[in-house]
Amino acid sequence: MLPTDNRTDHEDTTSTTSATDLLDRPIANRARPRALIIAVAAAFAPTLLAPATAQAAGRKNGKGKGAKADTCITVGSDETLTLTETTTATCLTIEEGGTIAVPDGYSLSLTVNGVETGSELAALTDGNGGVATAIAAGTYTGTIVLNVAEATDVTYSTLTFPFRQAIYVDADGVDESKSVPSDVVGGTVTDTAASDITLLSNGEAFNGVYVAGGGSYTLTNPTIAFDGNGRCDFIGYGASVVGTGSGTTVVLDGANISNVGVVRTAVIADATANVIVKNSTIHCADGVVPDEYPSAGTGDTRYMITVPWMLGLSGNVRATNLLGASTKASYINSSISSEKWGALSVDGGSYCTLTAINSTIANTGGEGYGSYAIGNVTEHFLGCTFDVGDYALIHWGASAHYGDSTKSAVSSLNSSLSLGLTSAELDDLPVQSTTVDAGRFMVMWYAAGSVAIDGGTRVNTGETTFMCKAVAGTVTVDGSDGATITSGNGVLFQLMDTDRPSSVTVSGYPWSSETTGTYTEPTGSPTKSSSWTTTSSQSTDAKGTFTDIALTGDFYNSVWGGGNASLQGQNLTLSFTRTTIEGVISASTAKHSVSTITKTEYRQISEVTNTPSAVVNNGVLVTLGAGSTWTVTGTSYLSALTLASTAAIEAPSGKTVTLTVDGTATTITAGKSYTGALTLTVS
Repeated sequence: MLPTDNRTDHEDTTSTTSATDLLDRPIANRARPRALIIAVAAAFAPTLLAPATAQAAGRKNGKGKGAKADTCITVGSDETLTLTETTTATCLTIEEGGTIAVPDGYSLSLTVNGVETGSELAALTDGNGGVATAIAAGTYTGTIVLNVAEATDVTYSTLTFPFRQAIYVDADGVDESKSVPSDVVGGTVTDTAASDITLLSNGEAFNGVYVAGGGSYTLTNPTIAFDGNGRCDFIGYGASVVGTGSGTTVVLDGANISNVGVVRTAVIADATANVIVKNSTIHCADGVVPDEYPSAGTGDTRYMITVPWMLGLSGNVRATNLLGASTKASYINSSISSEKWGALSVDGGSYCTLTAINSTIANTGGEGYGSYAIGNVTEHFLGCTFDVGDYALIHWGASAHYGDSTKSAVSSLNSSLSLGLTSAELDDLPVQSTTVDAGRFMVMWYAAGSVAIDGGTRVNTGETTFMCKAVAGTVTVDGSDGATITSGNGVLFQLMDTDRPSSVTVSGYPWSSETTGTYTEPTGSPTKSSSWTTTSSQSTDAKGTFTDIALTGDFYNSVWGGGNASLQGQNLTLSFTRTTIEGVISASTAKHSVSTITKTEYRQISEVTNTPSAVVNNGVLVTLGAGSTWTVTGTSYLSALTLASTAAIEAPSGKTVTLTVDGTATTITAGKSYTGALTLTVS
């Protein structure tokens, strides 16, 4: 999510409906009985793709070689059985301390009745990222395939992850030597596409479909259900579908993906690939975090498997992730949800493009975000429905747009993003407006970037709508086509000092940092900066522009400045055109309900109350443009005020509003500008 502390409806109409219903039951991580998974697999057409090589070297009842499909394999305590080829059997027993190994350059995966199972990750503290997998001790019965495949080692930073996947695709098509065919149940698989297949796993860090090296692949109506932890969603280790590499294109159409597990991500787009998901349902639920993981978490992305609590969130799996340079991920007529953490994420990349059209983006566990944006990403949300626990968007430097899925807008994206939608598909997409229902905030900015809201977009937040942490966040709202903004706590825009604790560098651990920092509320009063100008707009201002809309709520700037956190000051610049505003617009003093915030108090992040107070280093510049009226509901402190000739400032019915400039009573006149210490008082 964060970088290291440097900042680092698709209705299923196939014959698999009853099995999908089983898979969709909420089951805690690692609690799904193996028997259930196998029963689910049996509900599908039991067409098992033939392994590349069968009857390979093995042990019959622990003795000799040449295991056959109707034999049992036993690996005794402290014994090592080395397999050089894919081997089949009807039962497998691995006693505690027993090991099945393969030669260097190969990987081992076990499937039972078409379900990948038994794989266990090493501890995170093993010095290698905890990436090695072994087949767990126990007795397995059924159609057993011990798959020996060529290794697929994928490097991320200083770690190398031994990928294993049901289907490996490159520019030449499916590479069966790097695949685990026995995990593919039913359907049809070719070099360019797969349809109606089922991929199941209750092991750890097993991937579904991995497309790389310029490959192009279409998955139609796949069902994928993984239950068990992954390891790294910055590279997709343990993800259901990964598309990576220049020239790579992956299309999922009618997919049903349901995962349970720590960073057991559904869809990963990486390294300039183009991943397109349409008519699909995706959901990822939390797993159980390994005991050796630091209790406060880490921002070291090689090891980070929980959302950094400094975002005011908890959770350990995000449904999707968009990575790399200039990578594209698009979701059309689909449902994407996570239990907590995040539904649509962009992380660890640069100049990527994330798009959602006529899709539902949700968190089902009461916490989380709709999308995350970092690295100059561009995000498009047209005709979407957000139902998120905390934030529609966490903003680390990006451009995001929320609007209607008009025919022209969708057609334009279809061309510019190579979505591949046919004329019939474009015609079938209805024009919809976007609705955002966020439990707390619409947007939280941690870095400069823009947000545009237009069309018939309706924004409803439980608390403050726009939350900006002392950066040049900008929002433009055009209500000419019916867009509305409603704040649950009556605050529309809060500009404030950052309250995000930092990570702390550690030694003696594989990870370089732990998120054990503490936020401490400043005491006293801010000191006036001699170098900061509050009466004119600055390049670092946070800005809001509102046109043709009726607003009810307050705008506050509580940034201390004066050298606090190296920030001399910051202004909030607001412009209104043909807009009515009813509320307070003011510099303020903001306070948390607690004086310190640690992980225990993580839900206190961004939770402040405001007391309007005179401008110090926190200028508030207001322009009331043509046809705009501000009804002042309480004392407001500004540093600059400009009124168009057709603008007005009013008080609520039965009250009067007065203006003082530098302590002198001044008449409010349309068409004039005022600067200095401005106080608007209602009496």
